Amino acid sequence: MFAYIEHDAPELLMHQFSDGSRFRCSESFVRKYLRDLGWSERCSTRAAQKLPDNVSQILSDAFLRQTCIIRDHAIPAALRVNTDQTQTHYQMGGKRTWNKRGEKQVATMGMDEKRAFTLVPSISASGELLPMQTIFFGQTEASCPNKRAHCYAEAKKRGFKFEPSRSTTYWSTQATMQSLVNDIIAPYFDKKKEELGLPSKQCSLWMIDCWSVHKSKEFRDWMKKTHPTIIISYIPGGCTGVWQPLDVRIQRVLKQSMKQSAHKDIVNETMTHLDSGIPASAFKLDTTLGTLRDRSVGWIMNAYDDINHKDLVLKVTRLPDH
Repeated sequence: MFAYIEHDAPELLMHQFSDGSRFRCSESFVRKYLRDLGWSERCSTRAAQKLPDNVSQILSDAFLRQTCIIRDHAIPAALRVNTDQTQTHYQMGGKRTWNKRGEKQVATMGMDEKRAFTLVPSISASGELLPMQTIFFGQTEASCPNKRAHCYAEAKKRGFKFEPSRSTTYWSTQATMQSLVNDIIAPYFDKKKEELGLPSKQCSLWMIDCWSVHKSKEFRDWMKKTHPTIIISYIPGGCTGVWQPLDVRIQRVLKQSMKQSAHKDIVNETMTHLDSGIPASAFKLDTTLGTLRDRSVGWIMNAYDDINHKDLVLKVTRLPDH
């Protein structure tokens, strides 16, 4: 993380000591330097999610429902998938920053960022990570990343889907949910049935949030008619943080990876500008939607590789003991 600076930089960063080493801008040095300036690390806060009063009973009931479905339909781990949706801002600023001690108003980069997209990851109880769907606000394909964007070809090769919402938001709709099932969820189940030597009529279990679009009669009727072997199991309302496998641990790693990738892009852009010889005072980060949207493909692919580890996925997909 704190690699030596190879670009033009202040003399201190380039000075070579008698033993051949150079100054290393470590995390501890930065913290001490900022504290010497009278700054301290600050954090914005918000209320934690409240669980239902009878959460234990709700989870016990959910556990029993799932185990009965798995038993009655003999559903193996490879045919049990959990899908989640996560909002991802184009400028992923942190909630912590350094500021003067005693300051009552603390602003952080990206906290007021409203532009975002929806990332839809899926994992199986056998430890597999499925291709991801990404939904961008807009009416046409022009609202999605450019096909020449970094990592775009690799993402499409792996089965990733980049889709416009064709609505007033970037959240999933009936159309994008049907596309998710037709192009990612159902093909995965069909492939696993073939690998396991199971008949096409073998049932699968799909865990999703109990969200209005997911629970709508339109979507449930469509699923029964188009994919009758896929049984939907809804995450109990208000219990996402304790029952949704993806939300328990995977999403945190995924979001942290994407934040680091976005930060790396900012550093690279800044260093490229400084290397060009243009005064730093004339520099302004490119935060246009088109640029950030194209960069998001690389963030997603890096995050996918970071969480695509069977041991990590298995830790959150095992049914809890009750």
